Amino acid sequence: MAEAEKEIALLKEQKSRLEDKKFDLEAWKNYTIIFLERIFGPESSKLKMIKELHYDYSSWSLRDVSGAGKAKDPVKMRAAEILDSTILELEQLGLPEKTKEKEKVWQLLEDELTGKQVKEIKSIIDSEVENKPEKIKDILANIDKEGLISLIAQLLAS
Repeated sequence: MAEAEKEIALLKEQKSRLEDKKFDLEAWKNYTIIFLERIFGPESSKLKMIKELHYDYSSWSLRDVSGAGKAKDPVKMRAAEILDSTILELEQLGLPEKTKEKEKVWQLLEDELTGKQVKEIKSIIDSEVENKPEKIKDILANIDKEGLISLIAQLLAS
């Protein structure tokens, strides 16, 4: 999907950094976490998997990897797998939608506004009119002060 091209390029760049000669796992994880959190949100399972990446210096497998001609670094392999699956998801499904937050806002609006006001706002958003924010402000201007205070309080608390 074209909408996720920047994010995919960013993740591919992070994947290529796994091969840097002076690879620093913690620095790499920090950058990757920032990128993934921006794309998928703070509760993403991908973030948890990246955060859990670490070298187990007591492990025999790590000692085996340090030998010449042995298999690739298991931590880097796991990191690459996580990024590959994330890139594939973005390519196939596009960016995740922030629907939960939008749904919360709409629910709060429906609780505080009349049905007519909600319909008017939705029609403005769905239309091709210019100055959408101005038109929405005109509708919100008709709400009494207590209603606006309640709406703002609910938005801030959610």
